[in-house]
Amino acid sequence: MSNPKQIGAIGWIDLTVDDAEQIREFYEQVVGWKSDPVEMGGYNDYCMISDPSPPSNTTTVSGICHRLGTNASFPGGWLIYITVADLQASRIRCLELGGKVIVEVRNMGMDQFCVIQDPSGAIAALYQHGQ
Repeated sequence: MSNPKQIGAIGWIDLTVDDAEQIREFYEQVVGWKSDPVEMGGYNDYCMISDPSPPSNTTTVSGICHRLGTNASFPGGWLIYITVADLQASRIRCLELGGKVIVEVRNMGMDQFCVIQDPSGAIAALYQHGQ
């Protein structure tokens, strides 16, 4: 994955699904990822980890999340998070250019993100690192 703090870079990728357990197992078997559970208050989402040789090179490559709790309103499927310098300015520009905001700005610790739909219908998240 690219540098997650680089403006314009894809800093993270999540997969939001109805059954994260099943899909986690699918990607473990198909691509060889390992999983690290993340407690979400009654269920687990997962950080997916690559397993290159030697083991010291392992890298968290994505998340696999249930469409529950804070993710209940998220569209299903893969969601890229694109790092922006000014989330509010990018959100406004999206709307001005015919896009939609489908998940309003949310805090994630000191960071913030929102989910947009571009004029073609493609979905992405805009992500700003906290100061």
